[in-house]
Amino acid sequence: MKAHEHVILEIARERERQIEGEGWTPEHDDEHVDGELAMAAATYAIHAAKGGAHQPGSRPLIWPWDVAWWKPKDPRRDLIRAAALIVAEIERLDRSKADAR
Repeated sequence: MKAHEHVILEIARERERQIEGEGWTPEHDDEHVDGELAMAAATYAIHAAKGGAHQPGSRPLIWPWDVAWWKPKDPRRDLIRAAALIVAEIERLDRSKADAR
């Protein structure tokens, strides 16, 4: 397996964890029509870029949800989470576009 394939698999596993483990189903994601999924992804990506400088318990300004849902880890893990949230937003946009037809 190539390195990028391993990372893509990790992102897919994280997306499944979000759905199965957290209960963030596609139907739930469809309720986030104001860019919340993308903003959450951006928050985790920024956190990773800054080397994990933002601590749990204090809500970043662009974090779209309650501080209880802000659970940063290490930079690599946060990037995987960000990528999975981007996938969730892309899937939501695709479903929205299909529903509009």
